[in-house]
Amino acid sequence: MSDSRVEGTAEESQEAVSTRKLRRYDSLDVESGKFPGDQRHGCEVTNWSVILHLAFQSIGIVYGDIGTSPLYVYASTFTEGIKHDDDILGVLSLILYTLTFIPLIKYVFIVLRANDNGNGGTFALYSLICRYAEVGLIPSQEAADQNVSNFQLELPSRSLRRASKIKSRLEKSQSAKFVLLFATMLGTSMVIGDGVLTPCISGLSLTYVPCSMWMAVLSAVGGIKQATSKITDEEVVWISVAILVCLFSVQRFGTEKVGYSFAPIICIWFAFIGGIGVFNFFKFDPTVVKAINPLHIVDYFKRNKEQAWISLGGIVLAITGTEALFADVGHFSVRSIQISMCTVTYPALILAYSGQASFLRKHQNEVADVFFNSTPDPVYWPMFVLAVMAAIIASQAMISGTFSIIQQSLSLGCFPRVKIVHTSSKYEGQVYIPEVNYLLMLACVGVTVGFRTTAKIGNAYGIAVVFVMTLTSALLVLIMIMIWKTHILLVIAYIVFIGGIELLYLSSVLYKFDQGGYLPLVFAAVLVSVMYVWNSVYRSKYYYELHNKISTEMVKEVTSNSNICRMDGLALFYSELVHGIPPIFKHYVANVPALHSVLVFVSIKSLPISKVPSEERFLFRRVDPKELNIFRCVVRYGYRDLRNEQEPFETILVERLKEFLRDESWLYALRNEGEGGENEIEELKREKEEKRKDALERELDTVEKAWHAGVVYLMGESEIVAGRGSSLGKRILLNYAYNFLRRNLRQSDKVFDIPHKRLLKVGMTYEL
Repeated sequence: MSDSRVEGTAEESQEAVSTRKLRRYDSLDVESGKFPGDQRHGCEVTNWSVILHLAFQSIGIVYGDIGTSPLYVYASTFTEGIKHDDDILGVLSLILYTLTFIPLIKYVFIVLRANDNGNGGTFALYSLICRYAEVGLIPSQEAADQNVSNFQLELPSRSLRRASKIKSRLEKSQSAKFVLLFATMLGTSMVIGDGVLTPCISGLSLTYVPCSMWMAVLSAVGGIKQATSKITDEEVVWISVAILVCLFSVQRFGTEKVGYSFAPIICIWFAFIGGIGVFNFFKFDPTVVKAINPLHIVDYFKRNKEQAWISLGGIVLAITGTEALFADVGHFSVRSIQISMCTVTYPALILAYSGQASFLRKHQNEVADVFFNSTPDPVYWPMFVLAVMAAIIASQAMISGTFSIIQQSLSLGCFPRVKIVHTSSKYEGQVYIPEVNYLLMLACVGVTVGFRTTAKIGNAYGIAVVFVMTLTSALLVLIMIMIWKTHILLVIAYIVFIGGIELLYLSSVLYKFDQGGYLPLVFAAVLVSVMYVWNSVYRSKYYYELHNKISTEMVKEVTSNSNICRMDGLALFYSELVHGIPPIFKHYVANVPALHSVLVFVSIKSLPISKVPSEERFLFRRVDPKELNIFRCVVRYGYRDLRNEQEPFETILVERLKEFLRDESWLYALRNEGEGGENEIEELKREKEEKRKDALERELDTVEKAWHAGVVYLMGESEIVAGRGSSLGKRILLNYAYNFLRRNLRQSDKVFDIPHKRLLKVGMTYEL
């Protein structure tokens, strides 16, 4: 099998130079032209008008969750009431410094730098590490992948010995690779668990809390108190269930139609909570400004000891949704999120919590309903309506984030096949996954009915939040050492201050494990188990095909068989194997002794980067001998790339194949010209050129005729079973767990949108 391709060879610099000139306009640019995100504005936007526009939009998408935290933070912290007046200052000081160190310093100014070509999230951190060190568990990386422009990392010029040492240890340790992948899966599972808990806690906050306060606020109005007293906790739960069902039912319509309404609503919400905070601050007790002094935190722990440590589980709810700062950066840009956080979100939250603290200094008995009790009567109902809308937006953001995360894990072989629907032709991040949507709805309804109050759900919510933050810090430390080559003292400072704060909060939320804190761990265990089963068998199957791939000699032997007939047409043989021809091809020829005039082995490959430039997407290689017209094609996608639904895949592939043939012919002519020298007779040169052109025209004509004769899709449908003598655990993993997932989820042809009338499945049993 020859290794000729558009990139040329490393030995001949002239070819390398010529190769770079061969790049043409790729038809997949039609797709990229439709989606503004393809410009990778996460790291390249410099126009300030665009940055400010993105900053405004990010307010509605990114900060809905953290922005609604003032609804329940103080109530979740002082679960047994306020014991001492200065405890309010201690808790306020904790909230102020937690908001400053975690969302502001850690995420806005440090973590956002670790974006992957403008995209964020757990998988972005993992992909950065995989690109710098060979820690991926599937050996599908090729040398040509390094030539993809987005694959390259911009590293500081100064190299440190510890970076190379850690990189070497990671590459040599198989257990370290497993731990790294497991941490990524766990972080992803926790974020999905966050997507389940956010709608639950938001729904109950908006139904249970206000209902308990209508009697207090409207007690002076005759008849209202009596009417509201008839609303029971049972009715509140079922009202929440109805809200959740409606919320998930409209997901299939996408968020594009309501997207522009998010930012104005959240902006008004921040204006209201900030304004009310300022009002309460001056009206009740401006001395809460003393909370800036961190000594109040020390005094708070001295007075309350263990109870103060336990109360951290409520305070951590002030930073829920912080992970969205990083996960959603791909929809906007680093600078736009920094601007919106520093100018709108952070000041509004500081004012809101300070105002509630001032109110509590005079009304300690009303801590359970402090948010609405501290709202002035004239703006109570507008505030209630805003709270409902803001909570729905917060829920929507986490649900959409869950869809995006599963899309990324699916492309990296860490999640079973599901259908991904792109609900917008303008915004690539707006996706909908029907199966996941219904499972999320059932999980949310089950949690709401089972837990019934925000207190228990808040305990579970806190564990999910802190776990994700801690895992993000662990991956970030690796990036700081290996890729950024940060000074060791700064790395230690980060671990001590940021890591210390997160571990302290983690220890506190784990204390409430039996009070609802186990829920996210149960979610994570189920999701990680599904991911592990799928990824483990996926890797085993890949290694099996790699070790049993068809050699070049065997291809010649199979195709030279006189019993094999060639018929007109183009056959696309789909395979996950990148390095070579899968063993199922021999099985196919043995049972169907016929081959089409042009055969292309297509491998859909996911690179550990967010996007692959469209002109670099296709990589062709010819299978010798030339007369067979057999090619291998690797189609490379990033984990945020979209399939072009407007132009058929086969059309794009055929055009790229023709370009490959032209480029290959040109490179062949360049090599012959260099070998012939200047003394070669001009007439002989012209004769060679004419032969080359004739051969090229014949090949192009063969491809064109094959395409018009009809395209047939061949797809291997392998049955995975445990081999003889396998352990009980392996038999359960392969024969039951994996096959259960495979049978109950979408098949490959549905994922790739292959026409059923032109699909031929080839079955084969793999004994692993």
